[in-house]
Amino acid sequence: MPEKGAMSWPTSSKPSPLLQWRLGLVTALVLVGMVLIWSTDATTMRNLVEATKSQQGYLTTKVSAFANNIAQNHEDKEVSTAHIVVNQTQKEPNLTQLKTQMGSQDPVNHTQNVSPSDQNYSSGVSVVPASLDWVTAKIEPNVTKNLLAKWLAPGGEPCRDAKTVEIAIPGLDGKDLIELSAGEIYEFGFQALDESKQPRCLGGDYFETDLSGESWKSRPVVKDFGNGSYSVSLQVHPDFVGSYNLTIILLFRHFEGLKFSPSRFAYDREIRRIPIRFYKGSAQLPELQVCKESDFGRDVWSGRWTRHGKNDECEISHDGRYRCLSPSFPCQSPWCSGSLGALESNGWVYSTHCSFRLFSADSAWKCLNNRWLFFWGDSNHVDSIRNILNFILDMPEVQSVPRRFDMHFTNPRDPSQKVRITSLFNGHWNETQNYQGLNSLKDEGFRNLIKKYFSEDKVPDTIIMNSGLHDGIYWSNIRAFSAGASYATSFWVEIMELIRQRGLVVPKVFYRTTIATGGYARTMAFNPNKMEAFNWILIEKLKQAGILSGVIDNFDMTFPWHFDNRCNDGVHYGRAPAKAKWRDGLIGHHYFVDLMLDHILLNVLCATR
Repeated sequence: MPEKGAMSWPTSSKPSPLLQWRLGLVTALVLVGMVLIWSTDATTMRNLVEATKSQQGYLTTKVSAFANNIAQNHEDKEVSTAHIVVNQTQKEPNLTQLKTQMGSQDPVNHTQNVSPSDQNYSSGVSVVPASLDWVTAKIEPNVTKNLLAKWLAPGGEPCRDAKTVEIAIPGLDGKDLIELSAGEIYEFGFQALDESKQPRCLGGDYFETDLSGESWKSRPVVKDFGNGSYSVSLQVHPDFVGSYNLTIILLFRHFEGLKFSPSRFAYDREIRRIPIRFYKGSAQLPELQVCKESDFGRDVWSGRWTRHGKNDECEISHDGRYRCLSPSFPCQSPWCSGSLGALESNGWVYSTHCSFRLFSADSAWKCLNNRWLFFWGDSNHVDSIRNILNFILDMPEVQSVPRRFDMHFTNPRDPSQKVRITSLFNGHWNETQNYQGLNSLKDEGFRNLIKKYFSEDKVPDTIIMNSGLHDGIYWSNIRAFSAGASYATSFWVEIMELIRQRGLVVPKVFYRTTIATGGYARTMAFNPNKMEAFNWILIEKLKQAGILSGVIDNFDMTFPWHFDNRCNDGVHYGRAPAKAKWRDGLIGHHYFVDLMLDHILLNVLCATR
């Protein structure tokens, strides 16, 4: 008897031969039919795929595999696929966008969705819409902690242990010429590759970028997403349409520029030089305004040098100066105000999220009258002070200033106007020596010397300080520098508290970021990779302590001119003019980069008066 709930089949003691034959025939026919269907389906699908490849307007290419590989290696990070769209009339893939998401970070500025129909196929590059504002950079929160974590990130996997030798930029590679509408911000994602062309899954590579045209020089912002993917942002104002080159140099791999002796690790290879044409579009950027006090609250600048005049026949004078334009040659609004000719830059001027006033001697003396300025930094301060006295305050008789001095200066045309300037070199507690940096504060005599100037009945009204190149040589790693920066910050906090306890007005403190070392010095112990990181760390410490009034980003100012030694000797941008053989073998050098900084210093001082 069948089990309850089970299905019972009819049984027969002897099956019919006719039934067996029919059953076998039906089974055979079914099997043959299934084979034919499968064969037809496979052939049809193959034909469909081939037809799609040759006829469809858009397809997803191999870049998706990049993102998929990254996603497999980083299960804790959300990484979406990348797509390259192909135009029907072209054989090569053209960019829509490379979207790489890590947590909440998005390397492409998506202020609105971009569909295939929105693409600019004439250029082969899609416009990534921006909110019609200037491109910006910023220091990430907890930068010291995050730098240490990334620097100490373990290896153990091929994609982590391999070193970057190449990059892939889906939106820019394989094109003879990229055409972009001026004014928009374009953020192109790219992937670091090892020698086997496999994607790396750790960040920390240091890329030098340059966007240069006939009248424009800037450092495109690079973002490091920590997983081997990066992005670079481009923007040119509509007033400066024309032909440009985007240059990308891989200077150091995976934080090797932060090592104690980085020269032997330098890669220093140009891995892209991409021609780009910016054309006039409909975008209109907000007009720059002359800098006010609040504008110096930004930790990092993202400026540009623009050119508004040029004398092709300009030659160096016997005193080493380049008086290419008339001293009265005016600035062009909104890029600066005042006399551009006085900058002796043959038309170049720097601006950032605001523009700067170029001072005459009269306006500078009026601003500085009865002020006390206190400089604490490396020898670039020495150059800047001399250039302020010579070029701006019209005191050419001051041929030089020492590393350590405290002096009163009087306006030669108006004896009632005076300024006191104190400068203490911080490269070493002994002014004749070098390579101690912030560690110079370990010397009690040096600490007491500084305190002496803040123990008088009157104290300086403004402090200009920087960390300096000497820190790049002294500190063995970023952890050690972080400790030194914490000690230096606590020292200055103590000084401010002593002033406050005496009922005096606490000086305003401005941090002047350390320069981007140039030419041969780019791979040395004070290389740009290390100096930029040190700048971030000290700014963070000073801000956390509540004593920082603002930042003067000398690093961003000097970076577009740091690739060779035309405007620097490697470690100084303000050496005195001289008609003599320079570091690069040519006669004379350009000193206008530091002179621009000097005018910016006056913008700071006068805005806070």
